[in-house]
Amino acid sequence: MNGNPTGGVVIAGERSGVGKTTVTLALLSALAQRSQRVQSFKVGPDYIDPMFHRRVTGRPCYNLDPVLTSAAYVRQCFEERCRDADFAVVEGVMGLFDGATGSSDTASTAHIAKLLNLPVVLVVDCSRLSRSVLAIVHGYRSLDPDLTLAGVVLNRVGSDRHLELLQDALGTLDLPILGVLRRQSDITIPDRHLGLVPTAELPQLQDCLDRLADLGQTCFDWARLLPHLTPSRPPSPAEASPEASPEASPEASAQNKPSHHLPTASPSPWGLFSPNQQGACDRIRRTRPRLAVAQDAAFSFYYADGLDYLAELGAELVPWSPLADATLPEAVDGLYLGGGFPEMFGAALADNQPLRQQLRQRITAGLPTYAECGGLMYLAETLVDLQGQAWPMVGVLPTTVTMESRLTLGYRQATATVASVALQAHQQVWGHEFHHSQVTVPPTPPLFQLRRFDAKNPHATEGWGSRHVHASYVHLHWQGCQVQAVQFLSACADYRATASLSAFPRA
Repeated sequence: MNGNPTGGVVIAGERSGVGKTTVTLALLSALAQRSQRVQSFKVGPDYIDPMFHRRVTGRPCYNLDPVLTSAAYVRQCFEERCRDADFAVVEGVMGLFDGATGSSDTASTAHIAKLLNLPVVLVVDCSRLSRSVLAIVHGYRSLDPDLTLAGVVLNRVGSDRHLELLQDALGTLDLPILGVLRRQSDITIPDRHLGLVPTAELPQLQDCLDRLADLGQTCFDWARLLPHLTPSRPPSPAEASPEASPEASPEASAQNKPSHHLPTASPSPWGLFSPNQQGACDRIRRTRPRLAVAQDAAFSFYYADGLDYLAELGAELVPWSPLADATLPEAVDGLYLGGGFPEMFGAALADNQPLRQQLRQRITAGLPTYAECGGLMYLAETLVDLQGQAWPMVGVLPTTVTMESRLTLGYRQATATVASVALQAHQQVWGHEFHHSQVTVPPTPPLFQLRRFDAKNPHATEGWGSRHVHASYVHLHWQGCQVQAVQFLSACADYRATASLSAFPRA
């Protein structure tokens, strides 16, 4: 394994659905009873699991995704966020070796474990296994010699006799069993079409987390597990320097060159900017544009360090709720509509007619607006929900959005065919799609040409772009799209400077 040891473990599954989120939450809940400084991370572009982590630890959970950001940034993010932590836990994604393609472990849980030099705790679903568990664990342990398997957690164990059979089978491996979870019928977290139901919609969640904490205190072998969880030492400034990493390539990121490999965004907040962009950064910090960020049960999909980066650039982030607020916050210079579940709240969003009317007027008049996935759905004329009920939305985009059974999922290299408030034409960015909805009238011209991670040719077009609007199904991570973040906030700063002349002033 490579890199500098900082301490912590990666919780991995032998496949999806084995219970790694339950194991992770039990571990985090038990650790949170010992310390208020438990730092968690999530591999990949997931939004919902980090909500549960944050609810347990009281600290933001950070995504580790080398496709949406870079390998260098993954290391930097982990090291910086662990500086004041007593414990560090990384929850994996899918199976241990499942990545962005079927031909390598790129962007997989194994990839992240090797980047961070962290041991892996493998969660095995034992509900239909006895001696065969030996073959599974042996295979996962031996497939990649650069990966360190610290031990296993046996989940969904049915009885004492079942446990004995599993222990006997694994006894020949000299690999510790770090935890045993029996089949649980009273600890369930509901899910739906995009994964777990978010925390804001679960009024009984705290009772579930309390039971997970009790479970965590008794189901793990703490004497063996704790030494892995504790960061061993903070990295020195030289070790933490992004310039020390050969994967950091500001020039490649700044030019947005196409690649069939991982993107190479710099982890430095200022290193990849041209003099003009540096000037824009200075102006953003001087003007401090106010950015209204939609944050409620309908719109909750944001990367924690993405929001941090917008604030670091100089934006004042102003949370507001399209569900509950009749108007936008006062004196805002831009609008950020993230993803979420607007299809679950069609009636409430439609009923807030004063806000929809105000948004349509303000956006049409030039308010800089960045909308991703659920945000795009909200800006459409109509939203047809899972029950086939049609609801009027903001009406800025000339299309209807309908929910479908087909899931659109995967990393995308997106090439801008027209300019938007965040991108220049021909710029390329890496993003991620994850949605069941489709538009009935496609954009003309489209904002993006899309290419799958492991494909050579474009396969689709989508999105709306204009001088003051960016609306797309593609989720971006601002830490991997720093130039685009500056462009968007620069438009917000321009709006702030000219809003007094607008028919719709800020105040």
